[in-house]
Amino acid sequence: MTKLKNDTLIRALLREPTPYTPVWIMRQAGRYLPEYNATRARAGSFLALAKNPDLATEVTLQPLARFPLDAAIVFSDILTVPDAMGLGLGFAEGEGPYFERPLREEHAIRALAVPDLTKLRYVFDAVAQVRKALAGSVPLIGFSGSPFTLACYMVEGRGKTGFPALKAMLRERPELLHHILETNCRAVIAYLNAQIAAGAQVVMLFDTWGGTLSTEEYLEFSLAYMRRVVQGVKREHEGARVPNILFTKGGSAWLETMAQTGCDAVGIDWTVALGVARSRVGRQVALQGNLDPQVLLAGPQAVREGVAAALASFGRGDGHVFNLGHGVTQTTPPESVAALVETVHAASRAYH
Repeated sequence: MTKLKNDTLIRALLREPTPYTPVWIMRQAGRYLPEYNATRARAGSFLALAKNPDLATEVTLQPLARFPLDAAIVFSDILTVPDAMGLGLGFAEGEGPYFERPLREEHAIRALAVPDLTKLRYVFDAVAQVRKALAGSVPLIGFSGSPFTLACYMVEGRGKTGFPALKAMLRERPELLHHILETNCRAVIAYLNAQIAAGAQVVMLFDTWGGTLSTEEYLEFSLAYMRRVVQGVKREHEGARVPNILFTKGGSAWLETMAQTGCDAVGIDWTVALGVARSRVGRQVALQGNLDPQVLLAGPQAVREGVAAALASFGRGDGHVFNLGHGVTQTTPPESVAALVETVHAASRAYH
């Protein structure tokens, strides 16, 4: 395979020395870019875009044509796995994703099974195409939603504040939720390993809704399954290490236990300072984060100041991947992202 020309992200995730802090941003291919909107309009819908490997490759590469990012992340959606399970994924314009057949009845939950991975071939084809197109310029990140976050949508049917149906099942019929989580766990392991086989060089687990749980619930219903995913995902492929990143939005209370899962890096949001997080996890894991995405709406000078503060908080040394604390918002000016990437690359050298 082609040797990476820029392996800064891989080395940072493995806590090896780097000349500067690498940077990529969650949702870096998205609606804040006019070229993405043009491709999406051509595709006809978000789902048509995500399920077309040629168009998914095109939008994955768009932010790298604009900004000197240190990684690409394949364009897809976390809900592809439950869609392949037969829940009927759809997207309502302005409202987001929904499932036509949410898991509410016991018979449907008991019948849930790990999907045939051929139903997700479009994702693996996109991974392979992007990897080829990158030609070793930067590493490619593959990803999945966590078992718990997937379950939130699968039970509720759509994103909903507090996920009341899911929380009711958690408290009244926990054995049913555990069945969903067990199935999701096996599916996510298979899905991520297939992405690695197709060409992903890093994998990330997005636990978007784990932060809505109490500590006891988080440990039982979210982290326990993510630990199994981390342990089940390939750590090496074609002679190269494949680092993995664990991210729970709103998960700052559980950094120590996240770091003990065996993951290579923990993603953090803006609710905990990088320096504090670093002091809590020590050298166990790398850290990824953590600028508030809203800072990018305030203009390039505010971005430069936010970047400088985050770098200073982490301090000298390796094992930091710069990112936002969550996905870039659709109203973000592209020039703010340019300022972010430029400032990280220039200012971080003093810390290495």
